[in-house]
Amino acid sequence: MSPIVDNFFNPAFMAKYAPSIAMGLWETLQLAVLVVAAGLAGGLLLAAVRAFGIKPANFLIVVFADVCRALPPLVLIIVCYFGLPLLGLRLPGFFVAWAVLAAILTAFAEEVFWAGLASIHKGQWDAARSTGLSFVKTLRLVILPQAVRVVVPPLTSRVVATVKNTALASTVAVPDMLSRASEALAEGANTTPLTMAAIGYLVLLLPLVLLSRRLERRYAWNVR
Repeated sequence: MSPIVDNFFNPAFMAKYAPSIAMGLWETLQLAVLVVAAGLAGGLLLAAVRAFGIKPANFLIVVFADVCRALPPLVLIIVCYFGLPLLGLRLPGFFVAWAVLAAILTAFAEEVFWAGLASIHKGQWDAARSTGLSFVKTLRLVILPQAVRVVVPPLTSRVVATVKNTALASTVAVPDMLSRASEALAEGANTTPLTMAAIGYLVLLLPLVLLSRRLERRYAWNVR
């Protein structure tokens, strides 16, 4: 067996650690789905609230978005997981990773959705309101559908980056794919589990990348 095959694609190690890596993949998938669902919903909600033009609420939303976008997710995860117990609040690693990554995605998604809303010409608002639609119905039925079309390309890229950041959960004892691969690496002194984890992330992320590319083409104003 060549050194490359022995160290990176060892069949014996693959067979031994495949169940553990598969469980880690399932853990990673659950975390990614929950983070993306909460982040996108939160971002859309905050952008919609911002459209009402309530100054105190807008100020808080902008502060939240700026702070979350400025702080590295790894720092926030470590501070929350290891710092909160000093204040008497101990949270599970999975919850901490989900809350931090969802908050950061919410901040980015809010800014993207808001940019999309702001790009819609004021005439669209006026035309919809002139037909008798309320502000909420104008936002929901006329403005948001157009804004979503604008924000799909930047938003899909952010979602892919967020899913990759789920690997940070391994730093707070979440038994995700990277964590299980690292444990197997330490136990067997062989990098094959890391190769398996890399393949797992590829299986998880490649369909998402292809889907995002398809959505970008579908919602592009001018298909090239």
